[in-house]
Amino acid sequence: MSAQAKNSRPRRPQVALIVETSLASGRDILSGVARYVREHGPWAIYHEPRSLEEMVPRWLKNWKGDGLIARIQNRQIAKAVAAIGLPTVDVLGVVEGCGFPLVHVDDAAIGTSGADHLLERGFQSFGFLSIEGENWSRFRGRAFAARVAQRGFACQTHEIARRSAKSGSWERYEAELARWIERLAKPAGVMIASDQLGTALLEACRRAGASVPDDVGVIGVDNDEPLCLVSDPPLSSIWPNHAQVGYEAAKLLDTMLQGQPPPAAPVYLSPGKIVARLSTNTLAVADRLVAAAARFIREHASDGINVEDVVRDAAVCRSVLQRRFKDVFRRTIHDEIVTARLGRAMELLRDTDLPLALIATKSGFRHQEYMGAVFKQRLNTTPARYRIDSRQDAV
Repeated sequence: MSAQAKNSRPRRPQVALIVETSLASGRDILSGVARYVREHGPWAIYHEPRSLEEMVPRWLKNWKGDGLIARIQNRQIAKAVAAIGLPTVDVLGVVEGCGFPLVHVDDAAIGTSGADHLLERGFQSFGFLSIEGENWSRFRGRAFAARVAQRGFACQTHEIARRSAKSGSWERYEAELARWIERLAKPAGVMIASDQLGTALLEACRRAGASVPDDVGVIGVDNDEPLCLVSDPPLSSIWPNHAQVGYEAAKLLDTMLQGQPPPAAPVYLSPGKIVARLSTNTLAVADRLVAAAARFIREHASDGINVEDVVRDAAVCRSVLQRRFKDVFRRTIHDEIVTARLGRAMELLRDTDLPLALIATKSGFRHQEYMGAVFKQRLNTTPARYRIDSRQDAV
């Protein structure tokens, strides 16, 4: 190919991504940028693995690129990025008034979504675990408290320093959380500002003698799957849709590279779906006998139990338990067993590649055909179709 032909090619914009890979939110932003570049590029991307709190890489100071997408964590990073003098889009929003256009998730909408999820499960006592000094955590907490207040309920907020567990005694840190959990009226619905707090809060619940989700239902934010699934029980979480943040940030930067001015106001994006797992898989009920029966079903439905096993564990007359169960849940004990098995099957279909027959067995169904009939009756789909659709939704 001649040098003239080479020179006639459109020049690829050179874009640096100062976005962490250590958190699910940062990785989702990167995937959103990648999707935009696949659709509208090509771009020459400059990026290296990093944590959120690292300073800008040294090579950036003398870099001769065209633009940046950055998670600007502090004023030192803001100053360093500003000194480069290139079009920049911030995708964090922690440093207020830094002068860069912002594309970010709507933290208030996230807080409202978490409150609605817990309200739907019947909780009337609420708590929010916040991170000190983080405006996104504060915005989420305020919206959460405002939503439950609209329904006539109060919210107890507990704030911890970002590095509490590292800077002091882990035992003291857990004991502080456990004392807060003890003070909450039970059953209580608790939202945590980030999935990163999940394992600590669930351990604090155990120390406080509070069963999750029957005494305390817990929901997080980010749907960071490794953190959610390693939690015991697995943590329900709001998917903030950071991937769309990355896509919209790349779209905005593209317009800026073409000479258009950025918007005067920040761009806030609505959160995605809630991924419900066992940490909120309950209805808050005052009838402790029914709550215990529901917990037994949830813990053993996959073991092939039947109604008689539930009655035997409750140690009451079958008709009494059936009546009280229907009064609370508006469904029979058998229906609740099937619901728990269905939930387990949906989880395995979303999160594993196990064959359908094995999923049926692990979920407590007698055979694959019966599982398929339940999916058709309750969800109007098949297990195979559900697996495909759930994975497409996550992209």
